[in-house]
Amino acid sequence: MKKLKTSILSSDFDYHLPPELIGQKPIRPRDQARLLILEKKEKKISHQHFFDLVKILLPGDVLVLNNSKVIPARLVGEKENGAKREIFLLQKKSVTLWQCLIRGKVKVGDKIFLTSRIWGEVLQKDDEDKQLVKFNTSDKKIFLLGQTPTPPYIKKPAKLADYQTVYASSAGSVAAPTAGLHFTKKLLKQLKAKGVAVEYITLHVGLGTFLPVKAENILDHQMHQELAIIEAATARRLNQAKKAGRRVIAVGTTSVRTLEALADKKGQIKAQKTWVNIFIYPGYRFRFVDGIITNFHLPKSTLLMLVSAFAGLPEVKRAYQEAINCGYCFYSFGDAMLVV
Repeated sequence: MKKLKTSILSSDFDYHLPPELIGQKPIRPRDQARLLILEKKEKKISHQHFFDLVKILLPGDVLVLNNSKVIPARLVGEKENGAKREIFLLQKKSVTLWQCLIRGKVKVGDKIFLTSRIWGEVLQKDDEDKQLVKFNTSDKKIFLLGQTPTPPYIKKPAKLADYQTVYASSAGSVAAPTAGLHFTKKLLKQLKAKGVAVEYITLHVGLGTFLPVKAENILDHQMHQELAIIEAATARRLNQAKKAGRRVIAVGTTSVRTLEALADKKGQIKAQKTWVNIFIYPGYRFRFVDGIITNFHLPKSTLLMLVSAFAGLPEVKRAYQEAINCGYCFYSFGDAMLVV
């Protein structure tokens, strides 16, 4: 009987990135991003641009995109004593109740004023430094006061439209499914005209997705829950495509996690709306996904571990070093990678 691995070190997924290669602004036009292609069986690396997907993908291929829409999750306010506090919306409980992260000290009962008439009250704190905040108005009005929740490595504020895919339609993410940022409406139209099918699923991205794994043994890491949705008609078409032997190419690690979490042991997608916390790392056996379009991820992140599970850690490390040597841009506003 094969002995299961009981320890995988987070340090195995570390690498050095020169700071100047962190993308600081959106690539314009979006599909002008560079595209590194890693063919995992052939162990071959090549370089194209994102718009070349029209030449690279085949008729019959199925692209699966996450249509979740980023909300303006960062709020800035003041306590009653004038002390500034930043509220980061994490998970919606109701139209007025949110699980949040608050930068700065707060206690239960504190009110944080976003305007003289709009505030949130801290109802509860948990062991992970998250707070339950009750606002005195609806989330639609709160969003009008919010800012784009770009990661801290992006130094200048970005417009929400720049941190949004062109096909985003279902509001709920607090971080962008960034692999999809490279698509334009024109490119999607060209792909469909070639015979590439485009399917939309939803995974509302949580903040925990992008945080580095702090546990030395990654098997001790706990994933945060995220809401995943696949409609019945979409599941039916995806299952038919898979049965016909067509390639299913997931756009972004969020789409990968959704498909793999909602596929049963026979590799059949089940339509549902459910919370998922799947953690994919080397040793995982993929049930549904045949290819991944993704960005270049942070060291020690669960996203890098997922890509390494799909392509093999040595090959991913080689591809990342090649990207660094060639001056690719990394992270949310960076260039892209196709693994097939």
